[in-house]
Amino acid sequence: MAGKTVFVTGGAGYIGSHCCVELLEAGYNVVAVDNFANSVEDDGVATALKRVEKITGKPVTFYKCDLLDRERVMKIFDQHKIDCVIHFAALKAVGESMQLPLQYYKNNLIGTINLLEAMKSTNCFDLVFSSSCCVYGDPEFLPITEEHPTGNVTNVYGRTKYFIEEMLKDLSKSDPKWNIISLRYFNPVGAHPSGLIGEDPTKEVQNVMPFIASVALGKKPHVTIFGNDYNTPDGTGVRDYIHIMDLASGHVAALKKLQTTKDLQYKVRINVPNTIGQLTVFVFQFLLKC
Repeated sequence: MAGKTVFVTGGAGYIGSHCCVELLEAGYNVVAVDNFANSVEDDGVATALKRVEKITGKPVTFYKCDLLDRERVMKIFDQHKIDCVIHFAALKAVGESMQLPLQYYKNNLIGTINLLEAMKSTNCFDLVFSSSCCVYGDPEFLPITEEHPTGNVTNVYGRTKYFIEEMLKDLSKSDPKWNIISLRYFNPVGAHPSGLIGEDPTKEVQNVMPFIASVALGKKPHVTIFGNDYNTPDGTGVRDYIHIMDLASGHVAALKKLQTTKDLQYKVRINVPNTIGQLTVFVFQFLLKC
């Protein structure tokens, strides 16, 4: 895969920056874009990606770019020979999505359409889409599998992921050149072993792990536990997690699968633990053997 160029959207974000480390260490070249909606900016410079360069000793080509700016996206694709795309960029706060539905639909859906049009115009048809287990809604059975029905989504953020997945299905059916894998997962946590990059949200903290970290750092007074009637030993809710580096490795594994198998068209893979509440530390191993 040496010499292949990967276009990473949301590359300065939490998942995107860790994925850039894995891509560079796997021998890929990286062109990353981010609009800094939820990542740290220093006069247009992506702080996390500068640290990625320090970790890997390799350069990242970066552009401050919003996917809603169709002309700029097209220009970047014209400037580089992009071989494949990993698409992370999205507004992603569940609660906020219910308050600002139009903003979420506009950003996530139209931004993705602009990206796909730029890909098609430059004959780039390999895409790894960062989806979500939100597309399942309230599960009908556990553990969830790829065959579990989707669409009964309970929040606007999840619906944007579901609509994008449906769009990608239709796109792959319309033209066999498209080669797409959607990865569905919940709750990445942790940081690169160097400690140089990790989760550092710029908006109000909503996810459990960064909230706990904020309390530990004295930025918030305490953690409030909600719920007392869940089917768990103490009645409180439990969640499953995947380590950020395993998740990044999973995206790179998906990319390698696309590069070596040209007739996938559209495939879905899921990361859900067999036991609800355990900390998952495995890669999407199916990608390495399917």
